[in-house]
Amino acid sequence: MSSVRVTIAGASGRMGQALIRAVAESNDLVLAYALEREGHPGLGSGAGVDAGGVRLTDDPLTALAKSDVVLDFTAPASTLVLADLAAQARIVHVIGTTGISDANLARIRAAARHAVIVKSGNMSLGVNLLAALVREAAKVLPNYDIEIVEMHHRMKVDAPSGTALLLGEAAAEGRAVALAEHRVPAREGHTGARADGAIGFASLRGGTVVGDHTVTLAGPHERIELTHRAEDRMIFARGAVAAARWGQGKKPGLYGMSDVLGLPV
Repeated sequence: MSSVRVTIAGASGRMGQALIRAVAESNDLVLAYALEREGHPGLGSGAGVDAGGVRLTDDPLTALAKSDVVLDFTAPASTLVLADLAAQARIVHVIGTTGISDANLARIRAAARHAVIVKSGNMSLGVNLLAALVREAAKVLPNYDIEIVEMHHRMKVDAPSGTALLLGEAAAEGRAVALAEHRVPAREGHTGARADGAIGFASLRGGTVVGDHTVTLAGPHERIELTHRAEDRMIFARGAVAAARWGQGKKPGLYGMSDVLGLPV
């Protein structure tokens, strides 16, 4: 069987390099194209020590037309362009980009009518298992207060993290409510008493932390804390590679890592 041809977007970044390494580790995927933005200083040079001689390019149209899957941990504007091109090429689009608005999500859903799109705020097995546990805990303990605290490296530009929102969505799903109606951002000043049913978020930034997330369910005289700590970006890259494999031959649609891993939703 021929290898799955992979395009990696944002190939020179930290996640891009982790994705290149994950593809190089596999025996059934091959790096076909390494994308970077127009004007990137590295265009035309090698994409890294694990890239097998593939050079950086700013031509996504050609790359996706000659690939089976695109792995995308970039920025919302870039992801929307890639979603449209993936739909045209009828290929798999694995999206790990965070900070995507509801309006932009509608455009991704439209692209998923023609492409297999696997989108998740976090691609790791552990985090997606955590989401399933949070969903069940929120359902079983409907009157416990839920707070979500996340910490990332000092260079992260969006907050709360996509993973924190994924966990918040899981908690809301467990209680059959809409997160948008119960989400409470970071608190400051005289906030008054906590509202019943609120799902609180707090974000910390500093150092080189890859990603820590804790969901606390606080009830009368007890607390349950569910925590995941990411120690290496390779857990996200290997999850994205698993999603790339899973998407081959699937019907067009918008999927999540719970689909890839067969977890209950």
